[in-house]
Amino acid sequence: MRIEIRIGGLGGQGVVLAGQIFGKAAVYSGKNAVQTQSYGAEARGSNAKSEIIISDDKISFPMVRKCDVLVAMNQEAVDRNVKDLKEDGVLVVDISMVKNMPKIKAKVYSISATEVAQKEFAQKLYANIIMLGALAEIVRAIDDEAMEKAITDSVPKNAVAANLEAYKTGKALVK
Repeated sequence: MRIEIRIGGLGGQGVVLAGQIFGKAAVYSGKNAVQTQSYGAEARGSNAKSEIIISDDKISFPMVRKCDVLVAMNQEAVDRNVKDLKEDGVLVVDISMVKNMPKIKAKVYSISATEVAQKEFAQKLYANIIMLGALAEIVRAIDDEAMEKAITDSVPKNAVAANLEAYKTGKALVK
């Protein structure tokens, strides 16, 4: 098993944190994983991406060339990254933030993460963890116990309960 994932969005949307959590959870599940990130010079509002490669074997090159899964938190993330999605790959979009869907040969999941975060948690900042839950449910490469441990180990103590709830909410949006 080898899966290459790219999460794209804007700085401030929690793209890097989501990638770090997913990579950490993969390691907790006993898999090999590498996570890389890049973002613009501005902390918020510039493009950001996080890439995760998960494999049962050694990972010799740490960058995603063609992703199996593209998670797009906004329109620009779709526009910039869809060319790197494998044909018949998986596209997961925050439909609250993406209005123009590309015509591609991929399995598409539309998750209203930002809208649900605002409605259920009264803060958009949980959209990344909602998308993480959706991603985990779609990919099914990592068990819930490892994901929940990775979330607990990665967010501030006072935010653990809300983030675990956001994760479960994201999983439920796929089912």
